[in-house]
Amino acid sequence: FSYPQVMFTACELGVFDLLLESGKSLSSDAIAARLGASTMGMKRLLDACVGLKLLAVEVTQEGVLYRNTEISNIYLTKSSPKSQYHVMMYYSNTVYLCWQYLADAVREGRNQYERAFGVSSKDPFGAMYRSDEEMLKFMAGQNSVWSICGKDVLAAFDLSPFTQIYDLGGGGGALAQECVSLYPNSTVTIYDLPKVVQVAKEQFVSPEERQITFHEGDFFNDSIPEAELYILSKILHDWDDDKCKQLLAKVYKVCKPGGGVLLVESLLNEDKSGPVETQLYSMNMLVQTEGKERTAAEYSKLLEAAGFGAIQVKRTGKLYDAVLGRK
Repeated sequence: FSYPQVMFTACELGVFDLLLESGKSLSSDAIAARLGASTMGMKRLLDACVGLKLLAVEVTQEGVLYRNTEISNIYLTKSSPKSQYHVMMYYSNTVYLCWQYLADAVREGRNQYERAFGVSSKDPFGAMYRSDEEMLKFMAGQNSVWSICGKDVLAAFDLSPFTQIYDLGGGGGALAQECVSLYPNSTVTIYDLPKVVQVAKEQFVSPEERQITFHEGDFFNDSIPEAELYILSKILHDWDDDKCKQLLAKVYKVCKPGGGVLLVESLLNEDKSGPVETQLYSMNMLVQTEGKERTAAEYSKLLEAAGFGAIQVKRTGKLYDAVLGRK
């Protein structure tokens, strides 16, 4: 628990951003003064970051000086194209509060928004999007994930034959942007809730990106337009098997013949012995959603139940894997 909290706190206080912007190593006193923190507290935080290999230290005649490591510059500074700052803040201020009630989640088999935030747990995304600030934080966090592994899942299969693509629950549009970059002959429509679409238009996707369009709706309750390929990235793991079957059947019905659906998920080993990251994601699904992480065979079974065939599975070796089903 203490390891990530050290990283979250250094991100939140702006340690890594300050060291990047300064262009030189700084003392703990200088960092504390610039960030408005106590000298004693900052010194301990910086030393812990050194132990975690997030900062490097050098001893000079002026004293001990601190600088970012390459990993921190790439992933923990706000200005980096591969920044994970937003997802760190989401985990720090939201996910970890739900994890405090893990024992209750295990006992009850349901998410813990009610205990953590005093909001209803019956609608997970209503709870996740309980404020505009929280929704923006979640969307920015999801975008940062696709900045480092979006190309891997989209290149797992040759998607160039599909030119008309719907990204269901596409959020802030980072995966759609990666898709049109990788497949320039494609157009991608982001299908999401009206308030999500509004924020995506205002904050993340510029009008100049003409290959990306938007469709407002709730894909469980509203109609889904016809397309050649549907991308469901980190969607099915939010829901139980019945909800997954309901959504996939709906997608199959409107999918053009010869079209398909691409599932982007973190796959468990078939014996569920790992990977440990995916096992922990599944615990996170317990405290935050109605779903779970699954094996390739379990996702294949869900696709087959909806009517999809010729199912292919590709493990990327990164955070997320790809499963393609065809109609």
